[in-house]
Amino acid sequence: MTPEELLAARDRVVPDVVAGGLRVLFCGINPGLMSAAKGLHFARPGNRFWPVLHRSGFTPRQLRPEEQDELLTYGLGITNVVTRASARADELTAEEYEEGGRQLTARVERLRPQWLAVAGVTAYRAAFGEKKARIGPQERRIGDTRIWALPSPSGLNAHWTLETMAQEYGRLRSSVELP
Repeated sequence: MTPEELLAARDRVVPDVVAGGLRVLFCGINPGLMSAAKGLHFARPGNRFWPVLHRSGFTPRQLRPEEQDELLTYGLGITNVVTRASARADELTAEEYEEGGRQLTARVERLRPQWLAVAGVTAYRAAFGEKKARIGPQERRIGDTRIWALPSPSGLNAHWTLETMAQEYGRLRSSVELP
């Protein structure tokens, strides 16, 4: 992908992969430029979302970003707190996070997943005003939907290894009701 193609993807929106009644709706912070350019979630090769999803037991094999729609067959989906793409999450404003939290709440109220899993505790804090939130299950609910804050799978989140991330995602997996 050329630098020009990546720059042209700035502010694009990557469509959600959702359906009503999901077991888990995974929620990224916002799409990166490569994800937006490809129109696929977690599309940057160094992003650990797909390997972690498999290692934690959510999928029977490691999916590729272009197979993202297959998540629906496992009762899983993907959305974002902030819909517009940027090169880095630190380019987002507090207002964008707050508005993203309101829009995400409306999506969750409509879709009614068992769990909303926000992949980025900092994004969860900013979107929902929960300044002291930590990784793990949260007290807040959206209707009957429970919330779990997960570590971001971004390669920039270097203090979480693939293995420790898979363990945390696995804790969520063991809390999810199977169909």
